[in-house]
Amino acid sequence: MWLTGRLAPDFKTIARFRKDNGKAIRNVCRQFVMLCQRLDLFADAIVAIDGSKFKAVNHRDRNFTSAKLERRMRDIESSIARYLQAMDTADRQEPAIAKAKTERLQHKIAALKEQMQRLKEIEVQLKAAPDGQISLTDPDARSMKTRGTGVVGYNVQTAVDTKHHLIVAHVVTNDGIDRDQLTSTAKLARAEMGVDKITAIADRGYYKSEEILACHEAGITVFVPKTVTSMATADGRFGKDDFIYNAKTNEYQCPAGERLIWRFSTIERGLKISKYWSSNCQQCPLKESCTPSPQRRVTRWEHEAVLEDMQARLDHAPEMMRIRRQTVEHPFGTIKAWMGATHFLTRTIERVSTEMSLHVLAYNIKRVTKILGSEVVMKAMRA
Repeated sequence: MWLTGRLAPDFKTIARFRKDNGKAIRNVCRQFVMLCQRLDLFADAIVAIDGSKFKAVNHRDRNFTSAKLERRMRDIESSIARYLQAMDTADRQEPAIAKAKTERLQHKIAALKEQMQRLKEIEVQLKAAPDGQISLTDPDARSMKTRGTGVVGYNVQTAVDTKHHLIVAHVVTNDGIDRDQLTSTAKLARAEMGVDKITAIADRGYYKSEEILACHEAGITVFVPKTVTSMATADGRFGKDDFIYNAKTNEYQCPAGERLIWRFSTIERGLKISKYWSSNCQQCPLKESCTPSPQRRVTRWEHEAVLEDMQARLDHAPEMMRIRRQTVEHPFGTIKAWMGATHFLTRTIERVSTEMSLHVLAYNIKRVTKILGSEVVMKAMRA
């Protein structure tokens, strides 16, 4: 209260201020991160990157995909058919009862037909939507998968300093998948921290070859565990990691000591992939533990060495994943506790970004105050 001179602005004043000063609020959030950098709170230049889903002001029933729309239309058609059948049954009852029942059912059928008409209008809009989704209340909100039943909202990406758990950078996105966010978030964190080199840690949801290569080319050191997708490993057979690559001869050595030589290269999903296999698989005593196919084939991306270097770093520093878990859970948990069950209160991605910046600013101020004390923080802010 001392900061506002005991003024108590009502909710409209606060909402109007937030609406009219979105860009300034986001800039203040960035400036406070710069203040933290001047206070030498980011000396280690190590961040943990993670994303979390936040609910938007858009009920699940007011978000449509083609599957949802088809299911809703099917339910309406089923209800109309059921009511028509009930009307046929009512015709065989006494006239007074039949008339009352028929009128009631006709009103229900008319209401359902109106709903169907609205859904057909939405279907036209849905076909024109680039990502195949429409949200009626908040047009930028999107349906996203979560560990539970899913949520209509936003995916907030953060880069959190591993030493003091300060939010270095954040981005509000309406893309429910994290795989394409690693490079952009790491670059933003590096710029906000004002450093040349940065180390970024993320979970396996961020593992994407192209993103890891982009970080490598940008001079960003990343630690991202590989997603286990090998059917061979799942079935208890040798995985790709059991095959040793020799860069000088451009060939692999299998667990039985046989050479898998280069056969050809091809383009798959825009990536140049080389294929390797041996001609001696049929006589191999370890074949049952290797492959049910005539030959065990191994593929290699042209920039696979970058992925192998990252895996080697992870093998030598397994504690990085523990550090990541300890770092990212605190900020998201704290902010969601402040927000309550409703999460965001504003609509559209621009206003939601402003709202998130306010939360991040409040979190960082409270965190720095706890670390350095209020007097040090106030003195630094005045300087």
